[in-house]
Amino acid sequence: MSVYRSTRSSAEQQVSFEDAVITGLAKDGGLFIPSEIPSVPADFLSAWRDLSFQELAFKIMRLYIKEAEIPDKDLKDLVERSYSTFRSEEVTPTVKLDSHDNLFLLELFHGPTYAFKDVALQFVGNLFEYFLQRKNKGKAEDDPTRDTITVVGATSGDTGSAAIYGLRNKKDVSVFILYPTGRISPIQELQMTTVVDDNIHTLSVNGTFDDCQALVKEVFNDSEFNDKWHIGAINSINWARILAQITYYFYSYLQVSQAVGHGRVKFIVPSGNFGDILAGFYASQMGLPVEKLVVATNENDILNRFLNTGKYDKGDVKPTHSPAMDIVVSSNFERFLWYMIKKTIGKNDEKATGEILNNYMKELSTKGVFTVPQEVLDKATSILDSDRITNKETVSTIKKIYEATSNNYIIDPHTSVGIATTLNQIKKDNDPSIAYVSLSTAHPAKFSEVVDEALTSYPDYSFEKDVLPDELKNLSTLPKKIKLIEIATLESIKDTIIKTLS
Repeated sequence: MSVYRSTRSSAEQQVSFEDAVITGLAKDGGLFIPSEIPSVPADFLSAWRDLSFQELAFKIMRLYIKEAEIPDKDLKDLVERSYSTFRSEEVTPTVKLDSHDNLFLLELFHGPTYAFKDVALQFVGNLFEYFLQRKNKGKAEDDPTRDTITVVGATSGDTGSAAIYGLRNKKDVSVFILYPTGRISPIQELQMTTVVDDNIHTLSVNGTFDDCQALVKEVFNDSEFNDKWHIGAINSINWARILAQITYYFYSYLQVSQAVGHGRVKFIVPSGNFGDILAGFYASQMGLPVEKLVVATNENDILNRFLNTGKYDKGDVKPTHSPAMDIVVSSNFERFLWYMIKKTIGKNDEKATGEILNNYMKELSTKGVFTVPQEVLDKATSILDSDRITNKETVSTIKKIYEATSNNYIIDPHTSVGIATTLNQIKKDNDPSIAYVSLSTAHPAKFSEVVDEALTSYPDYSFEKDVLPDELKNLSTLPKKIKLIEIATLESIKDTIIKTLS
């Protein structure tokens, strides 16, 4: 256990946890997955019930990382340092909305950039630094043989700032974040471009998030360039991102099941690149008795369409009120699909599973679409449910929660997509014995236009007074560092990286 393989490989190629994290993407273009999903102890519901978030994170990560790679003392230190930056002592607290008896919100926005990505990226930043310090021990600062990492990532808003805050000033790490010009919120852009540390570089790309994500994958697939500049991944294609997010499913489940006195819990997850809900899938496969995982999509609903038809069809991306979800190719879905294929048409043969998945990915690349057999779809829908929420519903749900809660609770548009999906689930299930945990993925301050659209008609509402933290108010006064990429090609990105690093 604690070794990793590629989703697309038909051979038994296995790498260590460190190699999976540092390289990010497998050489065959696939994503790294654990060779085996570990099981939690049979008594975890009682044994882990009173653990802190940090203690729980250590227990879960230890199952996926060999002690020979990271000793207990070092792993505990990595976890403690990663979550010392959070504003909540619980790191990811679960709160009950008093408007509904069985609706809970898992608040994931208490990290330094006010988004759920911090839970993983604070850890990943420290992990990169840990591995590099170990490799470079005893080497002088100007030693040309020092190991380095050039992190290249794409963001639809929150990943970029979380990656930047996780990696700023990290020795031997350079960071290049691509984001689509004009397609993220002003606060998100300010969070990235006002970090002027020497190792941080933000690239505003003329195109969509999917264009940015495709460019990043092209960079990784250029083996000569990759080898020379030691390219590393920070997007949720990096396994360490998924690993770090598994903890809050266990943490929230243990809290909620105690509060309601039973274990029937559904998790509803606003989904774009599928990494957040994939962590929930791994939690369930480890033994967390999740009733169902529900994919909440906006009008860019490739996942909802797939779960209704078995057809994975890219279509065109459209701007919505929840821009971090404006994605038409959900990269992490490949990991989930690998398991669905293995358990059905792959006949538990990993070689055959890799070949089948690789063919699907080729179809997606060349035709923009692939369709799975009914048995694969049936397996997927036994684990996942889904819904599609419109812009209009996003705004109306922000209003609904504000009005219905005694403390006028304010949510961001991505959280609104999740809650709207949850309310639809509650109505569909009509079963008061189920508890619903909706993931709140970002602070409302990051999306002023939509929040204002929903709430400005209320006389007691003020965005500056009720929503905007002082830390974010000051961003507009800071100097900015940004580079515009007008023509988004692999060569233009490579040229920018080379000139910057040289």
